[in-house]
Amino acid sequence: MKYSLVIFDLDGTLLNTIGDLAASVDYVMRSRNLPEHTDAEYRQMVGGGIKRLVERALPAELAANEAYVEECVAQFRRYYVDNIDRHTTPYEGMPELLCSLTDKGVKVAVASNKFQHGTDRLVAKFFGDIAFVAIEGNREGAPLKPDPAIVHNILRIANVEPSKAVMVGDSGIDIRTATAAGIDSIGVAWGFRFAEELYAAGATRVVSTVADLEALL
Repeated sequence: MKYSLVIFDLDGTLLNTIGDLAASVDYVMRSRNLPEHTDAEYRQMVGGGIKRLVERALPAELAANEAYVEECVAQFRRYYVDNIDRHTTPYEGMPELLCSLTDKGVKVAVASNKFQHGTDRLVAKFFGDIAFVAIEGNREGAPLKPDPAIVHNILRIANVEPSKAVMVGDSGIDIRTATAAGIDSIGVAWGFRFAEELYAAGATRVVSTVADLEALL
């Protein structure tokens, strides 16, 4: 294998979580008599953490009200935590890829902008048999991707040099995170964004199938 460590984004890369994210934001919107959105619209809103998702879903005048946004974020969290896995599923072939990599001695990790508790719950439910070296979600006070801190922490935990690590993700945020951290990246086109965004962010490799991804690792 080319790499000793593969760092995966979660939402849109390992798991299709858009159904539960959309349902949770729509719950907040509906309870406040605000317009709801389609899954396609939510795909363009996710990736920057819960607060950014809520801000993007709200009408502009409400999104500018910090106190109102925080109320909506808290309401979202309460609902989402109770309904986090109703529609979520792994992308076809990803559980098998993770098993194949670990069987070959490749270390695997998760780097997500989802809050840590939610990241831990989903990884435990859908990939509980995988020995991840690190499962890094967003914590209080920690910077979100594309800040490279999350990758730097994973490299330290895994004890792997940047030249032997790669970030796999579905958004420009993931590509920019990898670049900022000084590691390689591979974009996946099956997630919430489009290949055009990945290339615009600096991706040189974008795959459409898990088989193609494995061939590059």
